[in-house]
Amino acid sequence: MAIMSKAAVNIWALTFVWVELVWVNTKQYDCWFIGVIIFNSCDFSEGSDCSWFFMCLDVQEENELLMLARIFGLWLGVEWDNPARGKHDGSHEGIVYFKCRHPTGGSFVRPNKVNFGVDFLTAVNNRYVLEDGPEEDGKEQPVTIGNKPVETIGFDSVIKQQSQLSKLQEVSLRNCVVSCAGDKGAIAKACPNIRRVDLSRNLLSSWDEVLSIADQLKHLEVLNLSENKLHFPSVSPSLAGTFPALKVLVLNRTGITWAEVLRCAPGWPVLEELYLKSNDISISERPADVLQTVKLLDLSSNPLIDENQLFLIAHLPRLEQLILSDVGISSLHFPDAGTGCKTSMFPSLQYLVVNDNQISQWSFINELDKLQSLRALSCVRNPLTEGGSGPQTTRQFIIAKIGQLKTLNKCEILPEERRGAELDYRKAFGNEWKKAGGHQDPDKNRPNEEFLAAHPRYQSLCLKYGAPEDGELKTRQPFLLKNQLLTLKIKYPNQVDQKVTEKQLPDSMTIQKVKGLLSRLLKVPVSELLLSYESPKMPGREIELENDQQSLQFYSVENGDYLLVRW
Repeated sequence: MAIMSKAAVNIWALTFVWVELVWVNTKQYDCWFIGVIIFNSCDFSEGSDCSWFFMCLDVQEENELLMLARIFGLWLGVEWDNPARGKHDGSHEGIVYFKCRHPTGGSFVRPNKVNFGVDFLTAVNNRYVLEDGPEEDGKEQPVTIGNKPVETIGFDSVIKQQSQLSKLQEVSLRNCVVSCAGDKGAIAKACPNIRRVDLSRNLLSSWDEVLSIADQLKHLEVLNLSENKLHFPSVSPSLAGTFPALKVLVLNRTGITWAEVLRCAPGWPVLEELYLKSNDISISERPADVLQTVKLLDLSSNPLIDENQLFLIAHLPRLEQLILSDVGISSLHFPDAGTGCKTSMFPSLQYLVVNDNQISQWSFINELDKLQSLRALSCVRNPLTEGGSGPQTTRQFIIAKIGQLKTLNKCEILPEERRGAELDYRKAFGNEWKKAGGHQDPDKNRPNEEFLAAHPRYQSLCLKYGAPEDGELKTRQPFLLKNQLLTLKIKYPNQVDQKVTEKQLPDSMTIQKVKGLLSRLLKVPVSELLLSYESPKMPGREIELENDQQSLQFYSVENGDYLLVRW
């Protein structure tokens, strides 16, 4: 059998080794059993790894055991993380040696193909400590790059610093086959000042082993344990096993459950960021007196989570960032807040990520406006955002529907963009508003409940910009150029001798092209022209036309507006 390649996924395990015959004669058993060696973890020598082993070979007759020994020799039974790499379910010729979760998840491998890992300090030494070489009379050794020698000024100090473990503050041991803490107190003695540790994709098999490492790192602030198949305690660990300074904990793909999170959480008294991606987590209970300091919670790729489960974490007092990518969520409703009101849930939430979900209804976006502190939203690769209305229109509608939003999909929302989005939204649904009972006269403006539920902010937009007029709501005929022309009055505030002129311009004309036209008319270089406009609907307010690539329509320029030109 060839040695497994490093490309293999993590292996966790069910492993047996027989080493001697033991006769057992009890009320329950009268048979030959195999002596057992139980291992914490192991790894295929070129990088693949496995952990958690047990032995389950029960042979009824001595001659059957001897036959197996001749045929098999010494083997290890392994269950793979990726069942496509296995060949069976842990049985051979009708005999079950161990059990797998998947019918093709198991394999038998020879012990000489297996690496059982190293302790934490050995891994640190392997990566960060350089062996002492012979003295070179204090001379620096030249380094050649290509055909040119390079002077290595400063390299000695870097090498010296890296080789002094006591000065290490950040350690990356990803994929270094770490399986245990090692000798008690050895870590604290050798490298007591470590603050950030990456132990992802290793062979750690139990939370107790993690505690044995962390207990020796009193200044530990960041710990990444992703892709270790950890066994967590069935009861709360003693407070002696706490992480007094830990602020960031990454437990992606560790197999942890929500109950185990809450069980271990008392040991994280100052934790600020918790990453629980891809654990098939289902939020089963409220975090009572734990996780109260958490500011960021990542629950991505846990498809069992729904909106009702989210309400169980809705009162974490300091939660500012919630990442819910790829959880399959499609709906959201805050039962404590009516139309136009704010919810008491998620009181500190400022940044929400809901990428790669099943959001298809605008009602989901309407509910987000109820979050009192929400300032940033990431909502991409959802049916709602991938629909036929186009990404720019979708962006404008989201901006118009969430009044306090400052950033959308990692792009800042400038005041001009918000104004244009809200005006376009007000115009786009103006006819629907009128049919629902909306009216320019405030005393007659009574849109029905159905319209208000679908467009909770529409009334506030009418108060902000004025109710849409009938002329704005006429159906456009985009295939006729005359229906796209805007009649604008052009003023020159800094040029008293220039008279006000009137021009008809297409609403799709970019600011850059408008400047080009004016440059030719006024004999002024384009680079010197500054444009803005005023609307009779908002007297005294001047809107700058800053982005040359945007159109007049983008800035909601309308018939009768004044185009102000300065140079």
